[in-house]
Amino acid sequence: MTGRSPSGRPLAGRVVLDLTTALAGPYATLLLAGLGARVIKIENPATGGDPARGNAPYLGRDGLSLARRHDDDVSVSMLLRGRGKESVRLNLKHPGARPVFADLVRRADILVENFSPGVTDRLGIGFADVHAVNPRLVYTSISGFGAQGGGPGTGKAMDAIVQALSGVMATAGTEGEGPVRFGLPIGDLLAPLYAVIGTLTAVIQADATGVGQHVDVSMLGALTSLVACEPFDAYQAVGLEQRTGATVPRLAPFGVFEAKDGWVALCAPTDPFAEGVFAAMGVPEADWRERFGDRDARVARAGELHGLIADWTRARPRAEVVERLAGHGVPAAEVRDPVQAVQDPTVRAREEVVPIRHPRYPDAAELSGTGLPIRFSHAETGLSDPPPGFGEHNETVLRDLLGYDDARIAELSRDAVI
Repeated sequence: MTGRSPSGRPLAGRVVLDLTTALAGPYATLLLAGLGARVIKIENPATGGDPARGNAPYLGRDGLSLARRHDDDVSVSMLLRGRGKESVRLNLKHPGARPVFADLVRRADILVENFSPGVTDRLGIGFADVHAVNPRLVYTSISGFGAQGGGPGTGKAMDAIVQALSGVMATAGTEGEGPVRFGLPIGDLLAPLYAVIGTLTAVIQADATGVGQHVDVSMLGALTSLVACEPFDAYQAVGLEQRTGATVPRLAPFGVFEAKDGWVALCAPTDPFAEGVFAAMGVPEADWRERFGDRDARVARAGELHGLIADWTRARPRAEVVERLAGHGVPAAEVRDPVQAVQDPTVRAREEVVPIRHPRYPDAAELSGTGLPIRFSHAETGLSDPPPGFGEHNETVLRDLLGYDDARIAELSRDAVI
């Protein structure tokens, strides 16, 4: 255990062993790195490391491409998810890796893994094994259905499978249409948020008690719990439609409406907001008060109300629609595409979205990547360090952190342990 250091970063001095691949696990450790932890990514030398290193597109000296053209081209996935981490090659299937891994565990505060259930136990690196070496360590598992294994369907948990099983695909679109996949890999992105919450909570408890524990987060459970934030069973019981497309009748006026040159979103379920909508449209009070004067009336006539708004917005540019609604205090905004959204100056200034560049060819292209969307009044955070090369930090970690000498490192290399 390295303890804390007064560097101004909330997790400074904490060491995280990152045994994750793909997206859900690496996003969790990315957040921990952004909060200041030292994240050591352990990659298998026999397989070329994290499969994300082979995800297209790539960025290199010639810019972006769908196929790797040069040895130093870097997957955009790794540019995004590998920032702020160190990479160590260690073949956990090799018997010679056991003592090396144990030495790493002794110096760590947190371990994060997203292997299929049962794999870590077979490798001898499960929670019980690790807890015996370092009882204070917090061991976090992110899996499709939970550390107990099993699960519906084929038991394989990819993001689209989790979306299908969670019910989220049946929350968008309209009744009678096919399921709608959420455009972001929301199952892969939500579970790591809960994993980080659970991990840091367990770290606080370990600081107080001296005992770490197993933090177990499932992708299906995380996403289904989010679906359950809306009482769909209650809506069904009282006859409300489950899938309402671009509008939400039970909150009328509420939805997305087409303008001359794009789309506009508005959210006006309360009486003052609804009155603002009519004022923005120039509808005299006498023409709407009786039909739409309270929330129940607006819900009962939601289709009629949303039709009136749609006729008005279609006749105007979206900038005018938003300006008029905003002028009467109505929450409204133009609907942006993702490329526009990540260029928002406020989001950029707050470093919630940050520029991403190739570490050796910064002028080849500038992309947008996730920042750390948490700001502290008395702490520094950030993800400015580039992703590591495969095994780039073998020497740093094995020599400086573990105290291995040249002979020991050479032996591990010769035996294909690292």
